[in-house]
Amino acid sequence: MGVDVIFQQPLTLLLIVGAVWKLIDLTRAPHDRVLRILVACLILLASGQILSFPEVSLALDSATAAGVAKVVFNAVHMSGLGALLLVFLSAVPGPEDAFRRRVRRHAGLLAGVVTALVIDMIATPPALRGHTLTTADMRQPAIAAFYVIGNAYFVCAYLTPALWAVRYARLATRHLAIGLRVMALGLFVLAVTSVNRVIWVCLRIDAPGGHETFNTVNWSMNDWALGLVLIGLTYSAGRQLAAHVRSVIHHRRMYRELTPLWTALAAAYPELVLNAEPQSPRWRRPRLRRTHERFYRRLIECRDGLVRLSPYLARVAPEADLARGPAEQLARHISEALALKPATEDPETAFTATRIASPSGNDLNAEARELAAISRAYAKGHREQGTDIR
Repeated sequence: MGVDVIFQQPLTLLLIVGAVWKLIDLTRAPHDRVLRILVACLILLASGQILSFPEVSLALDSATAAGVAKVVFNAVHMSGLGALLLVFLSAVPGPEDAFRRRVRRHAGLLAGVVTALVIDMIATPPALRGHTLTTADMRQPAIAAFYVIGNAYFVCAYLTPALWAVRYARLATRHLAIGLRVMALGLFVLAVTSVNRVIWVCLRIDAPGGHETFNTVNWSMNDWALGLVLIGLTYSAGRQLAAHVRSVIHHRRMYRELTPLWTALAAAYPELVLNAEPQSPRWRRPRLRRTHERFYRRLIECRDGLVRLSPYLARVAPEADLARGPAEQLARHISEALALKPATEDPETAFTATRIASPSGNDLNAEARELAAISRAYAKGHREQGTDIR
């Protein structure tokens, strides 16, 4: 059971984090049906994992009656698996009536299974309601039926989403497809272990103390299948998170590199500074100061400042290639143009803008690289002159 604990703890934490993450997304898109079902799925599966912990199960039985925790765990976990299936079904294009029929059909099946489990638990003598798969009382019809019915549903609940995951993997992007296929493999193996548990129950009816090796191997398969599902669930999200972190780090670095140029241009044209952040409650500040927004705002402000400065650049370097010139040369011209610009410009004076630092690529990254190179050269030139440009 050690491997089981190793996998259950990260899986529980992952489900909780995923539920909170998607719940935040849901607040931004409250009418997204797939997202609503996914949030419900994650919450139910996380709750089921928590209910499976022996301490929680024992506390619930102590507060209610023996066997209640087992029924509640199965009901919650089965509901989570049913919601997982609905996540795939809700993404299938088609009429709303067809989706509602699928929901009613699966909800009816789930309700029937849970009702049967409740009946089996009530029919079990009170002294035996704390039974497990290793109990010596498997000859009791109610106990055997509890595990046969429950695991039969698990076969369906694991197998159906696995088939849908394989189907969606054919249409998904590479990393998402890898995650879906790994998750599907884990779900397939979990379905096999559920079949094996039905076989185990039947074997123990005739031989209550035998076939321990069979059960040990099956639980090992179950543990590793949970690990595969965990890997499949986290693979695509992990790749996305890693890409997001790299993007944040890159934009922070570019933001800092643009600072010398931005500082000089903002001092010359303070009216070009966009969206000055107002005083706001502390809980809103992280949202207002998102890294990407700050970077793009700084990039736009630098470009606008250069457009405004371009007539003076054309005057200080009439023969220079201002669009394609080296960064060091453009930085020197910018310093000269800033010195030439009067403190107060005549609003009636008409200026002709000139193309400045046109990047070789046609995207924002190329634009940022070009302006960052000029900013570094500008900062280097002022350091050599002993000027504080902060």
